[in-house]
Amino acid sequence: MGTLGFWRLAQADPGWVAAVDPDGTEHLAGDLLARANRLVHGLRELGLEAGDGICGLVPNGADGLVLYLAALQAGWYYTPINWHLTGPEIAYILEDSEARAFFVHPRYAAEGARAAEAIAPERRFGVPEVPGFRPLSDLTDGRPDTAPPDRTAGATMHYTSGTTGRPKGVRRPLSGLDPDDAAELMAFLPGLFGITPGRPNAHLVTSPSYHTAVTQFGGTALHLGHTLVHMDRWDAEEMLRLCERHRVTNSHMVPTHFKRLLSLPEETRSRYDLSSLRWMIHAAAPCPVPVKWAMLEWWGDCVYEYYAATEGGGTLATPEGWKAHPGTVGTAWPISELLIVDEAGDPVPTGTPGTIYMKMMGASFEYKGDPAKTEANRLKDFFTVGDIGYLDEDGYLFLCDRKADMIISGGTNIYPAEIENEIMVHPKVADVAVFGIPDEEWGEQIKAVVEPAPGAAPGPGLAGEILASLEGRLSRMKWPKTIDFIAEMPREPNGKLLKRKLRAPYWEGRERAI
Repeated sequence: MGTLGFWRLAQADPGWVAAVDPDGTEHLAGDLLARANRLVHGLRELGLEAGDGICGLVPNGADGLVLYLAALQAGWYYTPINWHLTGPEIAYILEDSEARAFFVHPRYAAEGARAAEAIAPERRFGVPEVPGFRPLSDLTDGRPDTAPPDRTAGATMHYTSGTTGRPKGVRRPLSGLDPDDAAELMAFLPGLFGITPGRPNAHLVTSPSYHTAVTQFGGTALHLGHTLVHMDRWDAEEMLRLCERHRVTNSHMVPTHFKRLLSLPEETRSRYDLSSLRWMIHAAAPCPVPVKWAMLEWWGDCVYEYYAATEGGGTLATPEGWKAHPGTVGTAWPISELLIVDEAGDPVPTGTPGTIYMKMMGASFEYKGDPAKTEANRLKDFFTVGDIGYLDEDGYLFLCDRKADMIISGGTNIYPAEIENEIMVHPKVADVAVFGIPDEEWGEQIKAVVEPAPGAAPGPGLAGEILASLEGRLSRMKWPKTIDFIAEMPREPNGKLLKRKLRAPYWEGRERAI
C-alpha cells in the first residue's frame, strides 16, 4: 500500500484539512472523498463510462476539486473551462470534448446557460443550483459515499490558449492504472523541485484552476497530502496574509505576481512572516532578471523556475542554477529532451537562437480532432509550441521569444521579450508589451504599449523617461519607435499576455511576414 494519492491519504486520515476555499471555509479530506465517490456513483448511473469526458465551469475551490477527484478515479477526462469565455466559446469546448456532463457554478450561470444547448438537458448540473440546470443533488443524494468499483485513472484534458484559431484539447491516452498508483507517478513533477510529501505543507493556488499548470501543481500537492489554499482573485497583500496564516510552503506563480509584490511598500512587505516558504515556483512568461534577483533577495533561495507546455516536456532552474546563469529557464528535466533547430529543421550550434523542440519520455499527446496541427508541430518525436531560444555551453536554456512575436525590421530579427524585460524594471511601469507594427521602409517598426504604475502619469514625459532608461542597456536599434499607454494590459489570469489583441488593429488588412 502506497503512501501517496489523495484517496489513500483521505481514507487513512479523513480529518486532515485538504482544502480551504477563498472565503476561508475548510474542507476535510474525508468529506471531499465522500463527495467525489457519490458523484462517481451518480454519473455512472447516468451512463458515463471510462474514456468519457466531463466539463466544469466552476471557480477555484472545493467544488472544482470534487469534479477533478471524481474524474481521476473513474477513468474520465476532466476539462475545467475558462470562466472568461463567452457562451458560444464554451459551447464549442463542450461539443469538441464530447462532454457527457456539464457542471456550472451560479457565478457563471449567464454564459453557462448560453452554452447549455450544446449538451442534453439531463446532463447539465448546477453546482449547487443554477436556474435551468438540474441541481447537483440529483446526482449525489442517496448515492453511497464508498469507493466505486472498477476504479481506473482518468486525466485532465486542458484546452490550449488558441493564439491562432480555436483552442485545441490536449488529450493523452489513459494509463489504465489504479488511480492512487497514477497519483504516485504524478508526484514525480513536484519531486523535481525537491517538494516533500506530508504535513505540515500547504500549497497556495494563486491563479484560475482552469490552467494546466495550476491544476497540475495543485493536484499533485493534494496527492502529496498538502492542504490546498485557494485564492479567488489574486491580490499582493492578501497573498502575503494567506502565506503567514496557513504557513504556506509552496505555490505556483507568474512574473506579474512578483512585480506587483515588489511594488508593495516596504512596511507592508516586512509585516508578514514568510519563513514557511520553501518552493515558490514560477513560469508562463519571461521574468526580467532584476525582478528575479529582487525576489531571491527578499524570499531567499526558495524561488524556482521552469519552462514547459501543456503538451509536455520541460526545463527546471533551481535558485542555485539560476544564480550561476541569470536569465535562464534551466536545464532539461531528467525525463525530457531539448532540440534547438533552424528553419530547415537542422540543429543549431550552442548559443545560436532557434525553434525550441521538446519531448518527454513515456508521454504522448494529440490535439483532439486536429491531426494536421498535431503533425505540423512535430519534428520526429519532438514537438514545439513555437518558442525561440538557445542553449549555453552548460545546457541551460534561454528563451528569446515566441516565433509569432518576433519582429523583423530591416531584415534583422528582434525579440520583443528582451525589450519588455528592460522596460519592465522601470519603477513607473506596471506592465509592458512590445510588438512590431507596419513600416513602409523597414517592414516592421517597434511599438511599446505600457500600463503605467499607480501614480505615474501617462504621456510624452513618461515615454521619454522610459526610453532614456534604456541608454547603455539596450542597443538603439531595439528601442521602441513609439510608446502608447493603456489603462490595463490584456493578460490572462495565468500571466499570459494577449498580445494579438494589442497588435491586431495595426495590421488590419495587411499580412505579417511570420
